Amino acid sequence: MPRPLLAIIGDGTALPGSPAYEAAFEAGRAAVEVGFRVLTGGLGGVMEAACRGARASQRYKEGDTVGLLPGHDPRAANTYVDIAIPTGLGHLRNALVAHADAIVAVGGGAGTLSEMAMAWIHDRIVVALEIAGWSGELAGLRIDDRQRFPDTTDDYVIPATSGTDAIRQVVAALAERASRQTAGG
Repeated sequence: MPRPLLAIIGDGTALPGSPAYEAAFEAGRAAVEVGFRVLTGGLGGVMEAACRGARASQRYKEGDTVGLLPGHDPRAANTYVDIAIPTGLGHLRNALVAHADAIVAVGGGAGTLSEMAMAWIHDRIVVALEIAGWSGELAGLRIDDRQRFPDTTDDYVIPATSGTDAIRQVVAALAERASRQTAGG
C-alpha cells in the first residue's frame, strides 16, 4: 500500500536559520517520522528545508522526497530531492503539488497562495503555519464559502504553531476525515 504524500509548500527564498526554513525542516522530519513521503516544488527555501528535514528523520528511506520542478531540467532540484520530476509547467505545476493527500504551508507568496487555493478546491487538508506570508494570513480562515466536507461545519485552513504541530494537525485531520468517510458509507 502506498504511503500518503504530504506537500510542504512555502517561501522559495527562505534561508537557513529563518523561521520559515526551520519550520519546514521540522515539518519534513516529522512527516517522515509518521510515515509520509514529502512532496515539494523541488527548489530552494522551504522546499529545500522540507526535503532536508525529511532526510534527517530516523525513518528516512530513499524515495521519501519528491520534487515537482517547474522547468525541464532535473538538475535544478535541490540536493535533498530523491525523485526529481521536471514538469516544464512553470507555476502551473502548483496544481500538481496541490493534489497531495494533505498540504502544509509555510509562509510564502503568490505561488504558495495558488497551491493553497488549489488544494482547497480539490478538498485536501490544508494546514498553515502562523508565520509571515500567506500561510499566516490564511491560518484559521476559510479560503471560500464552499461546503467541502458535508459533515463538517467548521471547515477552515488549520492553523499550526510549529512544523511538528503542523504534522500533528495533518495526522488528526486525515484520521477524522477517514473516520467520517467510513461512518458515512
